[in-house]
Amino acid sequence: QVQLVESGGGLVQAGGSLRLSCAASGRTFDSYAMGWFRQAPRREREFVAMIWYNSITVYTDSVKGRFTISRDNAKNTVYLQMNSLKPEDTAVYYCAASLRRRAGERTSDYDYWGQGTQVTVSS
Repeated sequence: QVQLVESGGGLVQAGGSLRLSCAASGRTFDSYAMGWFRQAPRREREFVAMIWYNSITVYTDSVKGRFTISRDNAKNTVYLQMNSLKPEDTAVYYCAASLRRRAGERTSDYDYWGQGTQVTVSS
C-alpha cells in the first residue's frame, strides 16, 4: 500500500552535509509516522529520526542538532537534512512508514521500507 524510494546518499567529507529524500507513493494517508533508520556493517539497524502526521519530530541523541527530518506533503516526500557529518554517520540509510498509532523507534514499529541509500563520511 506504500512504496518508498530513498535517494541523495553519497560520499562526503567529515563536517559536510547531505540531504536524503524519501519519495512515497500509494496510500500514504494511512501512515501515522515516517522514520529514518541507518545500518552500518556488522551493526543493528538503528533509529535516526521520525516525523508524525502532525509534524512532531523525534531524533536519536547522537544526531540532535545536526540532522533535521521534514516533509513536503505536496511532493509526498520526506527529507533528512544531515549537517556536520561524522565518520560514525557512515551507513545505509532507510526510509520507513508506520501505520500504527504508537509507532516509535524500533524497526518492528514500521510496516514499509525503502531500499536504502548509502552515506559514506570520510575523515
